[in-house]
Amino acid sequence: MRKKSADKIRFTGMFLFILYLVVLVYFLFFAEAYGRTLGGRVYRYNLEPLKEIKRFWIYREELGLLSVLTNLVGNVVAFIPFGAILPVIKKGMRRWYIIILLSFEFSFIVETIQLISKVGSFDVDDLILNTLGGTIGYLIFYFCNKLRRKLYG
Repeated sequence: MRKKSADKIRFTGMFLFILYLVVLVYFLFFAEAYGRTLGGRVYRYNLEPLKEIKRFWIYREELGLLSVLTNLVGNVVAFIPFGAILPVIKKGMRRWYIIILLSFEFSFIVETIQLISKVGSFDVDDLILNTLGGTIGYLIFYFCNKLRRKLYG
């Protein structure tokens, strides 16, 4: 009976992960509210670590709270499900360093596609924030899994 329960959890995790990826792709590549329009596309990139994070913090009053939260907190929050759901789907992904590496790698792929397609920009700060989000997601999984084992064996 336990295997059936684990299979249901993995199936649900896989469904949620696919749904998460669809929503993420929409926001990263198609959401007009985030400047994902066809007109005026140019190559934009930032290769200097912490440059944009500092800029958003220094000019937070001029940019507005929503803009700062969308950029800084949004990049972290967007990758929390990545780090939280992957270990549920596959037991081989229950090591912290694997999730950190995969979060970075997935973020790098997204940023590269944004650069090549001229949708958004390639920003090394996004790599940092997305990887942090994946790490936080993994920590949520880790502590929830530890609590589950303590309560249910």
